[in-house]
Amino acid sequence: MRARFRAPLSLPIVLAALALTLSSLALSACHTAAGVGEDVSAAGHAVTHGAESVEKHL
Repeated sequence: MRARFRAPLSLPIVLAALALTLSSLALSACHTAAGVGEDVSAAGHAVTHGAESVEKHL
């Protein structure tokens, strides 16, 4: 049985795949960070509203 020769992946293909993977991860991380910022902002508004409500009743 004859062994098959398997050519290695070329460097440009490996670099393109790596760049695509890293950019996908970076974009999803940015989206997640923006969502966390919105959640923290909403929580801050809720605390402020609650404090103002308590202050009115004092």
